[in-house]
Amino acid sequence: MKAFANLIKTLDSTNKTTLKVEALTEYFKEVPDKDKVWTIAILSHRRPPRPVNTTLMREWASELANIPLWLFEESYHIVGDLAETIALVIPPAEDSTEKSLNQFLEEIIDLKKRPEEEKKEYLFDNWLNLNYYERFVFTKLITGSFRIGVSQKLMTRALSRATEIDEDILAYKLMGNWEPSKITFNKLILEENKEDYLSKPYPFYLAYAIEGEPAELGDVSQWSAEHKWDGIRSQVIIRNDELFVWSRGEELVTDKYPEFDAFLSVIPNGTVLDGEILPFPEGEIGTFKDLQTRIGRKNVSKKLLEKTPVILKAYDILEWGGEDIRDMAFGKRREILEKLYHEVRADDVPLHLSETIQFDKWEEAAKERENSREVKSEGLMLKRLDSPYLVGRKKGDWWKWKVDPLTIDAVLTYAMRGHGRRSNLFTDYTFGLWDKDRKELVTFAKAYSGLTDKEFRQLDAWIKRNTLERFGPVRSVTPHHVFEIAFEGIAESGRHKSGVATRFPRMLRWRTDKKIEDANTLQDLKDLIP
Repeated sequence: MKAFANLIKTLDSTNKTTLKVEALTEYFKEVPDKDKVWTIAILSHRRPPRPVNTTLMREWASELANIPLWLFEESYHIVGDLAETIALVIPPAEDSTEKSLNQFLEEIIDLKKRPEEEKKEYLFDNWLNLNYYERFVFTKLITGSFRIGVSQKLMTRALSRATEIDEDILAYKLMGNWEPSKITFNKLILEENKEDYLSKPYPFYLAYAIEGEPAELGDVSQWSAEHKWDGIRSQVIIRNDELFVWSRGEELVTDKYPEFDAFLSVIPNGTVLDGEILPFPEGEIGTFKDLQTRIGRKNVSKKLLEKTPVILKAYDILEWGGEDIRDMAFGKRREILEKLYHEVRADDVPLHLSETIQFDKWEEAAKERENSREVKSEGLMLKRLDSPYLVGRKKGDWWKWKVDPLTIDAVLTYAMRGHGRRSNLFTDYTFGLWDKDRKELVTFAKAYSGLTDKEFRQLDAWIKRNTLERFGPVRSVTPHHVFEIAFEGIAESGRHKSGVATRFPRMLRWRTDKKIEDANTLQDLKDLIP
């Protein structure tokens, strides 16, 4: 644990990529194999289930620190991070421990089934036997909210240097449904086992948002365009007469989409398709809100399958005839995909093709982009015809050109302190729109991004002077400031007071030129629903 805590401390104290990679490389060379596996798991978001809820942790930490709960809660709201707050308020360690990271994780997994009193005793013992940073890391492992400034890509780069195994090979090895408590480092990283690859997807190739004007990309004839669909990015794998469906988040979701079983009878073994899972109610592409009725369901009922069926909108093929064809030019891969699609297309096969669009001028592409919302897409994807299918996010060959967001002018009504470096400022805001009579502001969205640091500080000072009421960490404020709120999508919702749900809301700009009377109404927002 000491080595892992020191690693996290090093990673947390620098923004330099080279220093992070060096620290990770040395760590992977020195620690025991079991700790390596758990470190890989933690940095690729595979963590054990949380054994203790945060309410109990806050109560127990305040008891151990011998301070009232309200003081702990106030401290938590100021610090902005539960693990850091606990590490700060609990008395200095009375002893030390030599337990490894693997031992701690095994104990944490076992802790989940223990009675509450044993959980409390376990936390007390460890909080008092770890120094500040070890205690911080230990608590992060308990809460499961382990977020540090290291991407899986950086971790894979360091692992490659430590093992001398190619980065792309490692990225592929780490995909899939492996469990850190049940696999060895040798099995996960060092061994070559063909049977292990039966269900494994390929690392996803991701696009950057376009920078500048599309014309800067050069000759339009060298590019292929298609609509950017708003669903769940996935890979569908058919190997050895078995079907596997993976989400971009490396979650195996085969059982969530039984419609895709139809692929087994028409798509040959050794095929991997890259595409978007989309809702398809009543024979038309639905909204992301429709798809949310399928996400997270443990059991997909017959009624739900009938109400919200799904399709795979395929836009690439990564494996064909059992051969990895990612190095093949995109244009050639598309020829194979289109031939496959035309051979298997049928009403009872939920496979659709994401049609490519060729343009003579970039101005024509811009016009097509403007029609995106009419076809239920977020904009256009631009792909160079000669591009291979790479690993991760790379600049140059694939670009996403999204439509401009929807916007509405709203009034700031509530504020809450932020987290991390913003924990001492009120930076998380709730916004309202006027009802039809313009007599009441109805809340409809929360946002915490889009302003400069200077603007956040100015608004924080104003909020502290203009608080009307306090509700724990939340403050209601005098209606005074108007903001232009941008969002990607909108749909009716019975879960929200406003009756409307917006997707990815954020502050576009602070409208200091407007009075609250000039803000939009809730009906204005509803008029944007397609």
